[in-house]
Amino acid sequence: MDEALSYADDHFDSFVGQLEDLLRIPSVSTDSAYDDDVQRAAEWLAEHFDEIGLQHSEVVETDGHPIVYAEHVTGDDKPTVLVYGHYDVQPPDPLDEWDSEPFEPTRRNGSIYARGACDDKGQMFMHVKAAEAYLNGEGDPPVNLKYVIEGEEETGSMAVGPFIEENAEQLDADVVLISDTAMFSEDTPSIVYGLRGLAYTEITLEGPNRDLHSGNYGGAVDNPANALSRIIAGLHDENHHIAIPGFYDDVRDLTDEERATYADLPFDEEAWKDAIGIDAVRTEGDYTALECLSARPTLDVNGIWGGYTGEGAKTVLPSKAHAKISMRLVPNQEVEDIYEKLEAHLKDVVPDTMTLTFRRLHGGDPVLVDPTAPPMQSAKTAMGEVLGTEPVFVRNGGTIPVVADFQDTLGLDSVLMGFGLDSDAIHSPNESFGIDRFQKGIQSIIRFHQHYAASNGSTT
Repeated sequence: MDEALSYADDHFDSFVGQLEDLLRIPSVSTDSAYDDDVQRAAEWLAEHFDEIGLQHSEVVETDGHPIVYAEHVTGDDKPTVLVYGHYDVQPPDPLDEWDSEPFEPTRRNGSIYARGACDDKGQMFMHVKAAEAYLNGEGDPPVNLKYVIEGEEETGSMAVGPFIEENAEQLDADVVLISDTAMFSEDTPSIVYGLRGLAYTEITLEGPNRDLHSGNYGGAVDNPANALSRIIAGLHDENHHIAIPGFYDDVRDLTDEERATYADLPFDEEAWKDAIGIDAVRTEGDYTALECLSARPTLDVNGIWGGYTGEGAKTVLPSKAHAKISMRLVPNQEVEDIYEKLEAHLKDVVPDTMTLTFRRLHGGDPVLVDPTAPPMQSAKTAMGEVLGTEPVFVRNGGTIPVVADFQDTLGLDSVLMGFGLDSDAIHSPNESFGIDRFQKGIQSIIRFHQHYAASNGSTT
């Protein structure tokens, strides 16, 4: 391990330059105008795996964007770590809010600014560089390494689930290691042991067969936009509980120990409100804001539209009204069950003047991992050695669908050892990643492999 750490330190400047090369490729997965760039990023990464000395790498074509698979397997007596990440990025819009070009990495204030700097190119690339440090510093890592780096995480990870199912034998491993999350804060490093799931839908109410003049028809024709607004308003009660029958039936509540951990976290609610420009929080029942942000289920309207939305006035009753609704789920809730409950509720409350269309877009089940398990403890030790502060175990409000796929298909838990911060502004203009955290992430991953190998009785 010492030689690997020394190699990483000695070559860190080149590591940063290589990351910048990858960041220059605009691998936006949601926009077909960037399809060639997504392909180019996959090929760049596979070639880089070859260059640093891995035994095998390939670009695996899918019905969507390609997956990069690589491996370095040197001993049946070693535990196998399956590394997951993604090389695709969000669109850079709105461009006029960037202080520098989103696909021309810029260093300032100790950070690299570029789309994908943190999510997830920078964090994914830490794992590539940790492998290089072992391969060139020590000959081989103390674990077997396999990599699944996908190209459509930002659009729902449609290809990676089937890939895992079809290649279960090839992906046989002992644990999954992922860096696609944030720490609680720079002073309070953390490891994620729970993720919320996601059920994302689009609903449409259709009334008359065309838009109608509101003067000629208003008062006798039910307005789809009005009806949809009434339905959405009824999806929560006065305590902000979600008013879908059976929605909470399977919710695993927080334990007393977990609530005590939340209470001990250094969360400044006033500063948090100031940062996003709100004066008050809106939480479920007596749960705290921090608990509701990561450990309680939610239902939110992500978009609502219908009728005329252009400049000036156009007096119409819209023929249709639409809404996109996302529900974040917590352990023991299941995506399909929640879809069914929402759809049944909507059918019960939709007026007989309307036709309902319900579309299931994409989702992922929630995940909970035992923080006392050896790989989680290995991550805790590794991060603590590098950061000088023992990390805490926390739950995260986001969703990484592939984590549930690894658990359900391969029976593997994931260690979510991320080095991002909320201030990195992922998905927003001026996304960044601290250069020091890029370095500490590489060092922590190097140490994780050694500690995890030791916990399995392997010393090579």
